[in-house]
Amino acid sequence: MAKNLVIVESPSKSRTIEKYLGSDYKVVSSKGHIRDLATTGKYGLGVDIENDFKPNYIPVEGKTKTINDLKKEVKAHEMIYLATDPDREGEAIAWHLKDELGIKEDNYGRVLFHEITKDKVIDAFKSIGKIDYDLVHSQEARRILDRIIGFRLSKLMRSKTGGKSAGRVQSVALKLIVDREREIEAFVPVEYWTITAIFKEFEAKLFAYNHKDIEISTEAEADDILSKLSNKFLIDSIETKLKNKKAKPPFITSTLQQEAVNKLNFTSKKTMSIAQKLYEGIDLKSETVGLITYMRTDSVRLSDEFIKAGYAYINEKYGKDYVGYVKTTKKKENVQDAHEAIRPTSINRTPESVKEYLSTDEYKLYSMIYYRALASLMADAKVNATTVVLDNNNYQFKATGQVLVFDGYLKVYKDYESSEDKILPDMEKNRETGFISESIEKEQHFTQPPSRYTEAKLIKEMEDLGIGRPSTYATIIDTIKEREYVILDDKKFKPTEIGIETTDKLQEFFKDIINVEYTAKMEKELDEIADQKITELEILRKFYDEFDPLLKKAFTEMEKAGPEETGETCPECGSPLVIRKGKYGEFVACSNYPKCKYIKKEQKESKDICKCPKCGGTIIERTTKKGKTFYGCSNYPKCKLASWDLPTGELCPECKSLLVEKNGTIKCSNCDYEK
Repeated sequence: MAKNLVIVESPSKSRTIEKYLGSDYKVVSSKGHIRDLATTGKYGLGVDIENDFKPNYIPVEGKTKTINDLKKEVKAHEMIYLATDPDREGEAIAWHLKDELGIKEDNYGRVLFHEITKDKVIDAFKSIGKIDYDLVHSQEARRILDRIIGFRLSKLMRSKTGGKSAGRVQSVALKLIVDREREIEAFVPVEYWTITAIFKEFEAKLFAYNHKDIEISTEAEADDILSKLSNKFLIDSIETKLKNKKAKPPFITSTLQQEAVNKLNFTSKKTMSIAQKLYEGIDLKSETVGLITYMRTDSVRLSDEFIKAGYAYINEKYGKDYVGYVKTTKKKENVQDAHEAIRPTSINRTPESVKEYLSTDEYKLYSMIYYRALASLMADAKVNATTVVLDNNNYQFKATGQVLVFDGYLKVYKDYESSEDKILPDMEKNRETGFISESIEKEQHFTQPPSRYTEAKLIKEMEDLGIGRPSTYATIIDTIKEREYVILDDKKFKPTEIGIETTDKLQEFFKDIINVEYTAKMEKELDEIADQKITELEILRKFYDEFDPLLKKAFTEMEKAGPEETGETCPECGSPLVIRKGKYGEFVACSNYPKCKYIKKEQKESKDICKCPKCGGTIIERTTKKGKTFYGCSNYPKCKLASWDLPTGELCPECKSLLVEKNGTIKCSNCDYEK
């Protein structure tokens, strides 16, 4: 039997790493978190507030067998290596494993895998450390804060409004969307006009009169100007500059999500799921290897080893003129810099060389990551940018254009950037003669309100404001969509009535806590726990002393919203029918209760799908009040098994959870297993 036991989070990662380490090591998986806060105690928080916020941890539902199996493995091995993900969450999981499995201090080591390749995995065992308890305390404080705010505010929302939940960062993200919608509603468009001279090879726009900027507010003003113009334009000035166009730095978590939304039309959740697979390992022809470095990072730093290999690759493939320099950005205050940027694990493993082993979406994302990292090490593109000012009776028109004279990094990244040349004719030849326009046209415009947030813009806004962590953005966005606080309108977030109501109620009573400034300040303080600048208890106590009085006041004074009307009338008394919540879920009944006790019978019969693997009941097709289909157990509420994806009736061979079908793939609803 192997002497050493390595515990990782993912089953797929465990198989990859075991191949690298050889017979002296056995690699097993915890399948993510094994413990979480209980839902018992005061307010069901699993936190003893009166006893310095002491947490009460219990096994995650369905993980008892995993824990027992891991305990047996720990007893059977001499040395235990905790190799959970190299971030704050992974550090906390490592501590939970050590504590729950009874691993002794002298019999364990902490190993960090920043990329899953054979050389790097073996190298990681040359730098074995211990659990960083400052990171653990930082993560624990974050978890306790989120539990207190989430549980207490969610209960308030459910009892007083139609909202289903609230959260520390979730509610601030929703507020950004609601605030933007109100800006749009309050916006008053202003009329303005433009005048454009149309030439055979280019166009020029009016911008000045006697070299002073001009604004045209009405059609009458535009017509007055047109009456003073001829079709003859003389060159006033020509300015040509050679400009450098720099590549962007390699991806970090937030920029990867933004670009995947914009360029690949992936949601942030889908992006992170695919990136996780690329990091954990892909089966190639002769090896299993992680194609990218760890995908949860806020640093654009690249290793010296990768930079050296990148320069050599560029020089050999494109020539020395294409070898560039390392692109950097101004370091933000809350950047941890614990990991490199997201990059390929080998510059020689081109997307084309691994395409046959990847799904279409995996190939698209890997290609974008690969070429972004490669481009970041390449020379600047160079363009000749020309600005020409034309004069017509003391009215000045401007035309601009550029010509690409050296493609530089665009040699590999042109598919991800707009770089179309707008070529102007040889202006010097026309210095004396000028140009004759084909026409001069006026056009009416109105100023536009700020646009709604796309998923990419919301992520960028959250990052710029310093709220939440990049690794949580996908979950936050997914939550506000699932709670039906927002809808997507032309790929932009629009708040629903319930989203607006939830935000307004929170702002009425918690405006000093649910706001950008407070949330960003809290993020900074949570980071300071990891740097030993402040203690976990200090943050929790300071927050709770401010939060608890506000919460008590809200429970007492917040006006309870009436039930949602369906738009139908009661057939017995003519009163509006409303949606009510009962012991077994929502139902439609008369608003005149208790005088009228009419209850509408469910019109749609449930469709049997398969047997419930938890209680032996039947999984049936059901619908939410908004008409969205989901699948749940017929024994609800005794059995709360539910899934948005179609159950197959089979159990996962690894964790015994329900297998579901999604996008043509059979996968586990709980772990990473795919059939």
